[in-house]
Amino acid sequence: MANSSSAARNQFFRELKPRCVSINDLAVRSPDKKASAKELIRVTEDLYSLLDRQIVSDASVLDEKIADYISFPVSILLRNQQQYPIRLTEVAIKCMGILIEYGWKSKIPKDLSHQLLILLTFIIGGVPGQQREGPIPEETELEAFKTLTSLVQATGSSSAGAAALVDTNTIPALGHAVSVILDGITSSKTSAIQLEALKTLNALFVAIKDQAALATFLPGIVSSLSRLLTLPSALKTQKRVLVGGIVALKNVLTRVLGDIKVMGIMNMKTSEPTEKETEGKVLTPSWLKATVAKVKLALANVLKLRNDDSDDVRSDIEKLCVTLLDECHQSLSECSSILVETAMILANIEDENSIYETSLVDLARIYPELGDTIKTTVYNWITSLPRLVQSSDDKIKQRAIRNLLKGQHFITTLQIDSSILDDSLATSLRDSTTALMLASKTGNILSEFSSNALELNNMDIIKSQEYTTFNPVLISQDTERPTRLALLDFISKVGSVSQQSKLANDLLDYVQESSGPSQIASYWLAFELVKSTWSQSSEMDDFFDLSTVADASDRSESVFQELYSFSVAVLDSQAETEEVDWRLQALALEVTTFAASRMKESFRPELIDVLYPIATFLGSGVPQLRDHAIISLNSIAASCGYSNITDLVIDNVDYMVNSVSLRLNTFDISPASTQVLRMMIRLTGPKLLPYLDDVIASIFAALDNYHGYSLFVESLFSVLTEVVQQGSRSNSLLLEDADSSRIDHKKTPPPIITTEDICDILSSRQDKQKKRRQEDLKLEEIQPHPRRPWKGPKTAEIGDEAEEEPEEDTSNEVEKPPPPKTPTYQLLTRITDLTQHYLTSPTPTLRKSLLELLTIVCPALAPDEDAFLPLVNSVWPVLVERLYDPETFVVVSACKALAALCQSAGDFLNTRIKTEWWDNLGPWCRKVKAEATQSAKSKAKRSTTRDNSYGGDKQDRGILIPIRSRDGFEGKEASRAVETTAVSSAGLGRFTQAAQVWEAVQELLVAIVSFVQVDDDVFDQILLLLGDTLTTNPGARQALEAVDADAVWLLMYQRGMLPPLPKPVMAGTTFVDV
Repeated sequence: MANSSSAARNQFFRELKPRCVSINDLAVRSPDKKASAKELIRVTEDLYSLLDRQIVSDASVLDEKIADYISFPVSILLRNQQQYPIRLTEVAIKCMGILIEYGWKSKIPKDLSHQLLILLTFIIGGVPGQQREGPIPEETELEAFKTLTSLVQATGSSSAGAAALVDTNTIPALGHAVSVILDGITSSKTSAIQLEALKTLNALFVAIKDQAALATFLPGIVSSLSRLLTLPSALKTQKRVLVGGIVALKNVLTRVLGDIKVMGIMNMKTSEPTEKETEGKVLTPSWLKATVAKVKLALANVLKLRNDDSDDVRSDIEKLCVTLLDECHQSLSECSSILVETAMILANIEDENSIYETSLVDLARIYPELGDTIKTTVYNWITSLPRLVQSSDDKIKQRAIRNLLKGQHFITTLQIDSSILDDSLATSLRDSTTALMLASKTGNILSEFSSNALELNNMDIIKSQEYTTFNPVLISQDTERPTRLALLDFISKVGSVSQQSKLANDLLDYVQESSGPSQIASYWLAFELVKSTWSQSSEMDDFFDLSTVADASDRSESVFQELYSFSVAVLDSQAETEEVDWRLQALALEVTTFAASRMKESFRPELIDVLYPIATFLGSGVPQLRDHAIISLNSIAASCGYSNITDLVIDNVDYMVNSVSLRLNTFDISPASTQVLRMMIRLTGPKLLPYLDDVIASIFAALDNYHGYSLFVESLFSVLTEVVQQGSRSNSLLLEDADSSRIDHKKTPPPIITTEDICDILSSRQDKQKKRRQEDLKLEEIQPHPRRPWKGPKTAEIGDEAEEEPEEDTSNEVEKPPPPKTPTYQLLTRITDLTQHYLTSPTPTLRKSLLELLTIVCPALAPDEDAFLPLVNSVWPVLVERLYDPETFVVVSACKALAALCQSAGDFLNTRIKTEWWDNLGPWCRKVKAEATQSAKSKAKRSTTRDNSYGGDKQDRGILIPIRSRDGFEGKEASRAVETTAVSSAGLGRFTQAAQVWEAVQELLVAIVSFVQVDDDVFDQILLLLGDTLTTNPGARQALEAVDADAVWLLMYQRGMLPPLPKPVMAGTTFVDV
């Protein structure tokens, strides 16, 4: 084993020697230092690589002798560092760090460690009294700190080295080193340097064994660490640096001010030492008193990090407090109140602490004075809660509530009994909750979510916890929601069930006698307390006091009945008074829903009183109230045993529809009424439409009377749009045999004639010719043309009977009447016919909604052409004019509506499209395409220039023509038109107005070609318009090829969009190159 180790050492030395000699020669004998710097860097990096590889493979080979050998040339580089590049100094420092950590270890010579300490501090911080030429690179500073850490650890690992650190000659250098380390901690630009400087500081305090020396450095270290950990500078510091600083502060304080370390000083303080006894000493009672005062100030700043967002930072702050309360219990007794308060705030009451870790509860059981401090802290929190919840900062409110919860946990865990705490807690809860409700934001702040984000649950099975959770009414903003959750958690843990019921009853009495915000606040608090009485587990109450269980339950039920009665009164009064705070109505909805969830199917009789008022809130102008009504309907339907909302409304639709119709007939129309009707139609679907004849008639009457009021007309048409949307989904829109009359107007390509088809045609011609020849040979007498239609195989008879028979047939044949229209179909037809009168409305949004209505209704009405085509004739003039609307979104909707009309009407629009094309549509389409292309012209030029710079010489850009080469067919460059179009499409913003209109126009043109028979001239112009998109739009290409595939192929061939055809090969024939 020894031989192998010696052999490895010899081998390692043989590799080291040439490198060390080369470094020595270049550093000592080279006359030009700058000229040899490059070679020195290369050799030194090679030396470092060798050392690094050896450490990875076998670090035991590197001993102190080899370290002495290597350090000689490396020391020369460090001594002459100013003559060489900083990169060489960095590599030399890395080599020296390896020698210290793995070579010398604890055997590093005293003088060398002293020199390296001075050298490294000079490299990092510069020479004292001299101005540095330039800033040191961050990498070099980091490596210097790493080497300094290794140096301190190696020196302090031996008793001689530790004594040498505090030697009289070393103290100045050590003091400067401490200053440099602290500057690195507080002033470095990177977190890596700060972390390494913290490691160096920890290693330094471990290495220094002299308590007086540590006490000398303590004020400066605590001051620097406090500056690092104090706001606002801590906000800019990385979290791992903060964690390292907290750990370093904990180690420093426990190392210097631990009870064991200062026990003698505290004994001297009790015996009042004389001046002679303390003369010349550092560790004196006066020093301890002054130091504790400074540490208290520093801790007051550092412990503000208990509110930091990082879990690691808060966890280390808690450990700092518990450690100081434990190890510095007597020396830092003046700091116990702030340490206890911080430890209580940061305690995690949900997770149990490990048995191997000391917690605040453990310390309170050991030191009774800490229990008194905890009780005092909780009392202060209780009394300050009403004041803190009135703060404008929501974080302060949440923190105060959470702290009080944790305080109650410590009181319960430590079994601290105090009547003062109980009385003050009950009073503080009432005052704080009322103050928080009064200070909450007013209800005129709209929710950031639109009511469209919530939809009524129309599924057959209502999933649990889906659409059943109300959004908060009070304290509903994002920044306030944590406050509300903390308050709800606090309410759920206030006393027993009987205490909660009593408090709720008192609040409910106040609600019935008051008004305004205080009424809403008390109403909400009473409701939350009632919910808590049913959700809270009362097993402990039942175990300790069985006699009060029935009384508590009866009291809770009585309070809830009063609460529900008040809520129904609020819902009924919403139609009578206009100035009702929407939050009060929303809370009434929540109470009603909660009652339904408790009563289940027995709540159905109550629907007579509450269902229509709840549905009326669907048309409220407050989004939060609408959302509450939707959620309430979903929850009530689930609670009452209905499979979905449709069944709920249909089961109670008679009086609900009558109420709405009565309002429309009396022209007592409000936005709420139309919104209610629209939402009822949406949630019930097509099932409700047969019941709406009178309602729709009333809407038509209102449109006739108030057609000049654009907003009102738009509101009524929103109901009609909902009717169309639901009616188009109806399975009973037409009679059953009407589905067979549905016509597919989509153009299909003509069938390809094969050789077999040609043979069949020729065979049929031959058969006809043969039959003619046979007829000529027979010379049959040709009868005159028949005077009546043939009837099967019977031979026609000539005579009077033959003349009378058609009359009899005519009299017997009765023309079949068309199948009757369903009520839903007739309803959709009337609505569609009505749209033509409002498509010219001055309101753009109404025009858009009507166009969308036509897009939906056309496919639904198309199967019955006898009724649909006259509608098309009526709507066409006003519909086509919307293409030229000044509003972009109206133009897009018009294109979609016309596309749907083409799909539904087919060739019926042939002449109309032809006339419109030559009058306006054709030039307008070309104009739209030109505007879309022009908007991206500059980007296309830049892109083309960039392609030329990277793609080589591309001066020849003509039509792609297949040519013959040695390797087969190859194509010339694509045409400029195709390339420019591709670039324009890529550079054009998809959401610009020009791009949106052009995209909609393309869809319209494809629909025209696909479903309408157009003339050849019109087809050619459409082909030219869509030609640039044929390669990227397969739908357009397919539609065009279905009409004239040859024209599409020719255009694509001319524009270079087709790949070159392979040269055919046939035996005995040679084809020329094309």
